[in-house]
Amino acid sequence: MKKIFVCLLLSLATINGFSQGYETSYKTTDLALAAGKGFSPALSFTQMFGVGKSYRFKIGYGVRLTSFWVNDIQTRTAPASLTSGKASFAALVSDDIIANIDTFSFKKVQVNALNLSINLQYSLSQKLEAGINIDAIGFTFGSKQSGDLIANASKRTFADGSTVSEAKPTNFNLLLVSDSDLGSLNSEVFLRYWLNDKIGIRGGLSFFFAEYTSDKKVAVANEQNDRWRYKSLLPMVAVSFKF
Repeated sequence: MKKIFVCLLLSLATINGFSQGYETSYKTTDLALAAGKGFSPALSFTQMFGVGKSYRFKIGYGVRLTSFWVNDIQTRTAPASLTSGKASFAALVSDDIIANIDTFSFKKVQVNALNLSINLQYSLSQKLEAGINIDAIGFTFGSKQSGDLIANASKRTFADGSTVSEAKPTNFNLLLVSDSDLGSLNSEVFLRYWLNDKIGIRGGLSFFFAEYTSDKKVAVANEQNDRWRYKSLLPMVAVSFKF
């Protein structure tokens, strides 16, 4: 999904044209709903600033609260040091080390992530915008859940010899790219159409990382792992209010 963001950003940056009358800045509040395998509402505030002579391109910051619910899912080993042995952008393009990746299944997942976001947009016309955004840093809260370890190696268990553990949402969230990320982070790619000067509708895709930390650890490749991640790609619709 993040590869899509990079490609879209490069495409927006190469669009030519000069038009007068685009706003130098504006603020929005926004309610988004994403659904499919899971359900995820998100409430956000965003401040955008125009760049360049035409102000078609905008960059901004925001605050977003994302909730996510899903039943009967399987999370997987989270740390990039185990999933690919790489970090940051290198992890984005590296193959998985299958032998290091275990599964931790949940009957139910529910997390609430409050994050600061990075936002990029380009005005295709006075009414139509294309944009991307991604959470950068924040924290997550939610209730504990019980999960079952499905190890990739037959003799791999938690340190106490069991395959069951309680787990809670990882508290601290930080954007570090791909599997290097920490915690629960939301990102979107979208088109927005402004119905009038104040109200717009958005449609696109939401990519959400939900991460849990188990009470127990499992030994994998000379590391002790207690972090488990679920990646969700969902269609998204939203309504925006400009002020």
